[in-house]
Amino acid sequence: MMPRVAVVPDVHSHVLAEFDCLDPLLSTLRLDSGRLKCTCLAVSRKWLALGASAGGLHLIQREGWKQRLILTHKEGSITQVSCCPHDEDFIAVATSQGLVVVWELQLERRGRPERVSVSWEHRGQNITALCWDTNTIKVYVGDSAGKVSFLRAGSSKLGKGSGFVMFPVQTVTAVDSKVVQLGYQDGRLLVSSLTRCYLCDTEKEKFWRVGNKERDGEYGACFFPQNKGLLGGQPPLLYCARPGSRIWEASFNGEVLSTQQFKQVLNCPPLPLITYRNEPQYNPAQKSLQSIAFPKLLYFGDQNLLTWTDSAIYIFTPHNGQVLLWTELKDVLDIAVHRNELFCLHGSGHLSHLSLLSAERCVERLLRRESWPLAASVCCMFQHTVCISRARKSIPMDRLEHLRYQLSSSTHPELIGQLDEVIAKLEPLDSACSSRRSSISSHESFNVLDCGIYRVISRRGSQSDEEMSSLIHQSASEEERLKEFSFVQEEDQVDHDPQSSEHAEADRSEQGLQFHLPLSFRTKPPRIALQAVKDSVSSFVKKTTEKINTLQMNSELWQRSDCRESAHAEMPATSAAFMEEADIEIESDMLKTESELLELQSATERALFQIQDPLVLLDPYFLQETLQEWLKVLERVLRPAQPESDDEGVHALEPLLNTDSQKAEESTESSLQEVDHDRQLASENGTVLSEEAVRLTSPQALPSDLLANLTQLATLYTEMSCFSKEANAHELSCVTFLRRYFFLLDQDRIRRMCLRCGQERQDVQSSFVEAMLGVTKSSKVVEIIHKGDLRRSLRYLRELQPWSPPGLLAHFYRLYEKHGESAVRSFPPFYPTITPADVMQMAQQSHFLAYLDNLVLSQPEEHRLSFLQSLLEPKSLRQEWLELALTHDTPQRSDTMTAEGRPRWNSHRLSWGYGRLLSLLIQIPADLSSKQKMAETCRSHGYWTGYLHLCCQLQRRNETFSTICQLDDISLLEEPEGVEPQNFSEWKLLIQLAQDHSCMSDVNGDAVSNGSADCSRNVNAEALTLRLARTAGPEQALAVLEECGVKPSLSPHSQLVCELLKVADKRQRATIQTMLERCDRFLWSQHA
Repeated sequence: MMPRVAVVPDVHSHVLAEFDCLDPLLSTLRLDSGRLKCTCLAVSRKWLALGASAGGLHLIQREGWKQRLILTHKEGSITQVSCCPHDEDFIAVATSQGLVVVWELQLERRGRPERVSVSWEHRGQNITALCWDTNTIKVYVGDSAGKVSFLRAGSSKLGKGSGFVMFPVQTVTAVDSKVVQLGYQDGRLLVSSLTRCYLCDTEKEKFWRVGNKERDGEYGACFFPQNKGLLGGQPPLLYCARPGSRIWEASFNGEVLSTQQFKQVLNCPPLPLITYRNEPQYNPAQKSLQSIAFPKLLYFGDQNLLTWTDSAIYIFTPHNGQVLLWTELKDVLDIAVHRNELFCLHGSGHLSHLSLLSAERCVERLLRRESWPLAASVCCMFQHTVCISRARKSIPMDRLEHLRYQLSSSTHPELIGQLDEVIAKLEPLDSACSSRRSSISSHESFNVLDCGIYRVISRRGSQSDEEMSSLIHQSASEEERLKEFSFVQEEDQVDHDPQSSEHAEADRSEQGLQFHLPLSFRTKPPRIALQAVKDSVSSFVKKTTEKINTLQMNSELWQRSDCRESAHAEMPATSAAFMEEADIEIESDMLKTESELLELQSATERALFQIQDPLVLLDPYFLQETLQEWLKVLERVLRPAQPESDDEGVHALEPLLNTDSQKAEESTESSLQEVDHDRQLASENGTVLSEEAVRLTSPQALPSDLLANLTQLATLYTEMSCFSKEANAHELSCVTFLRRYFFLLDQDRIRRMCLRCGQERQDVQSSFVEAMLGVTKSSKVVEIIHKGDLRRSLRYLRELQPWSPPGLLAHFYRLYEKHGESAVRSFPPFYPTITPADVMQMAQQSHFLAYLDNLVLSQPEEHRLSFLQSLLEPKSLRQEWLELALTHDTPQRSDTMTAEGRPRWNSHRLSWGYGRLLSLLIQIPADLSSKQKMAETCRSHGYWTGYLHLCCQLQRRNETFSTICQLDDISLLEEPEGVEPQNFSEWKLLIQLAQDHSCMSDVNGDAVSNGSADCSRNVNAEALTLRLARTAGPEQALAVLEECGVKPSLSPHSQLVCELLKVADKRQRATIQTMLERCDRFLWSQHA
């Protein structure tokens, strides 16, 4: 159970929140491996610049997080990077060798980026700070030796001929110690070193110190603009860090005005970081005095000062000497800020994107992202901010009530109780929205019905309500009248898209008809919902009767007065009877629905209680029996209604519905075409689907607790029926139950169930895919996918984090249908949300191989083997994937094997399309039987490299040497990948096999085909003799040849090599003998 959320003090109103995960971005850039890491960062309005340890600078466009450029540097790794604040076409980079480069990106002219200025002034020194001039293309540079210089960039933007001018690098000053931080504002340069802060007037070339006291350590300093609000037009201030959590406040001339002490105000608990990674925890008892050295100071947000240590982030409001917040964050290496956003680089290379915002704004963004528990925790933690009336602008009361109903009482009971307390304290919105309320009231008044419908009465013009109502009744068409009746029914079916609902409300208000607001944040009990239906039906019948009377009165078909009188006499009675019957029927339906829901809730609780018994849960028979009893009640309450053949009142409305029937038929045909398309896409493997339509929404409003319990039981029944081997005639099949009650199922569990079933239950997989296609068809991504832009579709999908695996899988089915193999090759960045098992069920075998190859190669080289091994669940997948890789994009069989099944000459050098994947599959550890099966598979397909590797592991050295002789490549005997004989017996065997193979080649006439331009690479007696001579000596090599019965016929080159080896051997022996004699004499002399 989740503990009670602690409430923060009233002085805290802001939080640091993490809404985006940048791990996929680093993975795409390959900056998350042990070999390649992110070393520095900078941020601007347009760019996020990341420096890499290999010397590359990655420029990522913040809109859409897409990579635009990679600037490479061969002069070392990137240590500092800075974006020009007034022209984002320029960026400065410093490398580990002391090089400083200014790049001009030339994006506006669509040119190639070029180096417009280069400085080696700091060669051999570690560059510690970069700072841009705020007006010109000039960069100030500081290093670890205390030297400060600047370089000016030449560019065609500065005027004619400026691009051809190379400005000299100039030294500004040299301070007494390492430069910690640089700052520039209005012609003045601020230099913070280990001991002091210096201020430099760059125009007059004057220098002076800030304050008189020295310090020892890394302390930052920065300018603090005062150009907002009442402070506009005043010169900037200076803030310089001091020991003991102190900061100097100085004027623009360097005169110290005051010392701000933050040691006492930091004696407060840290505020939690609001992140999707874990639940926020606030500990009021965590207090301690902090004496902190602030290594850098940054101007942040709106008149705030930001600093950090390796374990925390601090944000101060220097105008009142208070701390806005401080938050613990591990392993902080560097931070870059832009407005109220900060990007944090950790020591591990991990990147965090944080935002500073008020607590109510944080809750609003969490609600938009449907992070219900996290939003509720922030509400309870900052209830003093959420409860005030000002917060109703961003967090209306309806949204908090909707948040309350989204929490499950089984998992968050304490959180629900706290949220109820917060809702009870909410202050109504008074003056915050009085202007909007008055604007509504000036034109129209409204009242709220019990069902949540807003009834609007227009006041425009000088007419009364009755006159306006009659005018509307006379001018509205039949189509608009019928839409009034369908509004209530469509509320349960419409997708809660904010934009679509806003457009719909605008259209209805423009028509002048009374409209209904679809309050997506208010749940309707069954009695209230049925009462609303009753009111709508009564209103519809009344308006329809009036229209029929009007049509009958104006018609010229009625010529007899007695007929008109009888018609006028009978119509009111008919309509009154119809209304009475409708009222009685609706009231009975309301009572029936309530009793059925109570019965269903009772049956559900009883089934859950029985399942908790281990004797029932662990016995499939009793478990199935329990679920069957519950299913009977579920079928009575939520079973889809059978279509009725006759309906009273329909014939009376036929004349009015004729005009709309054609439009209804057209919309029905279009919807049927969409359903048929989804079915065709879901049944690619030829599976025949059930004719019963998939139900995606509940026919009745269900309480959240009941819905959670129904989901648990319905998912369990689906899993039981899917894996059950015996099917009874009176039981619902897995496919039928899935299609009938999909709105009750846990989509992620059903997806995992389909993966476990594999190819055995293709009907279940197809039904699940069809259902998910229907669930996600209203998403905006579907429109982008249908347009055929693969890159834009993938970019939009990456922005939808955190991903839902079932929903993402449905979009992938659409992408695969549209783009085929090219779409599959782009799926690896979405691992592990989408696994190889998902893609294997979706795509063709050849396309799946391309996905698997890209997925494995996307990992760092040293992790590929372990990563591929982690994917092999079950272990039988290794053999399956090996056979797939050996049958797709491979050489011709006749090129690798003879008719007798022997290896062809040098056929191991042929290229295999998935050779890297094959080599990894073979290297994975396996048992003896698996290796034998894999070796036989490689031999039958002619993959001789894998066959030799497996034969070595199986200790089949005779087969290995025989295959090497047939391949006729002596490099296969060389280490580290080759197989070298370990004793003279193996050398004799190898020489004999080479001799036999050469004789067989001469007999078969293959000697010509086995020749090559480099005969020294062939496996023959002479080549083996030389290798043995290098290993054991020439004499031993000749002796082995004689034992094998091979006449040594060496070429002049080989004879010369043997003579040289003999001489080298004699000299080596003589040298060893001399050394031994000297050692012996030395030892005897010491003994004497």
